[in-house]
Amino acid sequence: MGGERVRVWLDDVRDAPPGWMRAFTPEEVIGLLGLGKVTELSLDHDLGLDDGESERTGYTVLLWLETEVGTGRWTRPLPEISVHSGNPVGRDRMLRVVRTIHRLHAMGYGRGAP
Repeated sequence: MGGERVRVWLDDVRDAPPGWMRAFTPEEVIGLLGLGKVTELSLDHDLGLDDGESERTGYTVLLWLETEVGTGRWTRPLPEISVHSGNPVGRDRMLRVVRTIHRLHAMGYGRGAP
């Protein structure tokens, strides 16, 4: 991946648009976010990763990012975040977390404040 910036598309079914890197699991996306190279992120909710005990979804990525920002561990600009899920309940839940992430970041969490 070198020094380039990437646009990450999380989806188990739909192909990534041209110019986007496709990821299939929340763990892949979290790993890429941890490298600090993601400029844009588009997430699906349902990924078919339900093991009976827990379901790993695009929401999983957002909860991780919310924690990173809220605890001050995220110290760089946020990627542009969009949700392309066809699941209306999942999409709404994810968009609420996106708003919280932006609110926390705007308040200075993750940049040395509070």
